[in-house]
Amino acid sequence: MAESYEELHKEEQLKKVRIIRDNLIIKPSDKLLDVGSGTGFYLNKFPCKVFAIDPSKELLKQNKYPHKQASAENIPFTDNAFDIVISVTAIHNFDDIEKGLKEMKRVGKQQFALSILKRSEKFKQIEKLIKKHFNITKIIEEEKDVIYIAKKTLN
Repeated sequence: MAESYEELHKEEQLKKVRIIRDNLIIKPSDKLLDVGSGTGFYLNKFPCKVFAIDPSKELLKQNKYPHKQASAENIPFTDNAFDIVISVTAIHNFDDIEKGLKEMKRVGKQQFALSILKRSEKFKQIEKLIKKHFNITKIIEEEKDVIYIAKKTLN
């Protein structure tokens, strides 16, 4: 699947990324982490410093942006390392969804954008966990995903 990833998902991912970008406040000096980035082909849409993680070595081989092979459950960065943390249609693939969300919250300072595939069997579970761990500021229904724009909660 790695070879055809962009071809299969490019247009729908670009649409979601534009929505996310337009609903965040992004400064050129900001550091953004994309969790579950795959090939990262859309990272040039973010006008800041970008970094990506994904567990797939094959997808990362195609990622031309700074990246590390890592899972969402074990993000290899310090607390509050990123101004913005995003995850575009990847959360349903996490091995431990709650642990992955907690890790994203840990490494993020304040702004988060998380999208859930509407047809995922885990949709309700993921939505409940996002609402538990983040302060949702906006919910955007897109054709295939629901996008949550959020801030960090204190708990």
